[in-house]
Amino acid sequence: MNRFFLRKVLRLLVYYTPLITRAFMGAITMLFGVFCAMIVGGVPLIGAAAGLAFFALAYRFRHSMPRAIAMAGVYVEVWTGELVKQFNEWEDGTFLDGISDYSQYADKNVIHLVDVGVNPDVLINNTTYPIAVQNLGDGDITISLDKYQTLATRITDDELYSISYDKIALKREQHGDAIMNDKFNKAIHALAPAGNTANTPVLMTTGADDGTGRKRLTMIDLVNFKTALDKLKVPKKGRRLVLCNDHIGDLLSLDQKFQDQYTNYTEGIISKTKGFDIYEYVNCPYFNISTKAKLAFGSLPVAGTHNEASVFFLPSRMFKATGTTKMYFSEAAISPLTQENLINFRHYFIVLPKKQQCIGAIVSAAA
Repeated sequence: MNRFFLRKVLRLLVYYTPLITRAFMGAITMLFGVFCAMIVGGVPLIGAAAGLAFFALAYRFRHSMPRAIAMAGVYVEVWTGELVKQFNEWEDGTFLDGISDYSQYADKNVIHLVDVGVNPDVLINNTTYPIAVQNLGDGDITISLDKYQTLATRITDDELYSISYDKIALKREQHGDAIMNDKFNKAIHALAPAGNTANTPVLMTTGADDGTGRKRLTMIDLVNFKTALDKLKVPKKGRRLVLCNDHIGDLLSLDQKFQDQYTNYTEGIISKTKGFDIYEYVNCPYFNISTKAKLAFGSLPVAGTHNEASVFFLPSRMFKATGTTKMYFSEAAISPLTQENLINFRHYFIVLPKKQQCIGAIVSAAA
């Protein structure tokens, strides 16, 4: 008896639930129409009638909208969220970790920074009043975030039906990896100084020939670089040195303590050496070994003219900002001739020094 009664209740629920849902949505639409009418000073009854008419039309033509259009927005939102999560996870434990994040100030993928100029003078045990007024020049600096776009990837419905894994999710990850790779390459290049100046030291290595016509990096070079930063009064807390491939190899072959630390590290800081938090990156910028000028981003180095450099910066004096991330998705259902899905992404991001200070580089010298 109970089982029969339960089945009857379930049948009634299955039958009447769509009706109840439509009635509820209709009532909500009517109330919204009344609310809108009251706001504009109209007649509530007319607003209710307009709301009900809109609901009736929407329900009548609910099947006219292609499923692809109805669902594409949901897909894009989920996949875009996953990509943003992937970007955030990638930065953890890298040389970008700990850099001041100004993303909240990015408006329409543009960020406005205020160049605070020089620091004010400080009076110690002052006895003279009134205190003098010191003018510090402030100026708004407008910076457009770098735009990263991937080329569209084609995924046919035949592929989706014939494989056992989520290929669109896989392609989304691949697009994210490609963007992150270029982001990191651009970031380490931007954090390196344009050249050797009074405030941005670029030192050359002094070690023995490694057999390729390049002088190795030594611990003495790190000491000399530390001394140069000390003379510039660069704060000692948080000094970060990102070693290039050659310099990592040099220290591994010359210093047993560094080799032991490198063997045991998994991610983030390799070691703390000579006052530096040591990181590594596989694609550091190149410098002209004669002029100490940084090679432009994307330009190809010339053998015998350019060598890779390790990059120094103080994270607290740098900034990064993330703008919008957008996924472009065209579903196969609205492409009857090719029956293929298209996917690509656009992402905005930037890393820069706040000023041309507290940055530097160590370049491999010619032997």
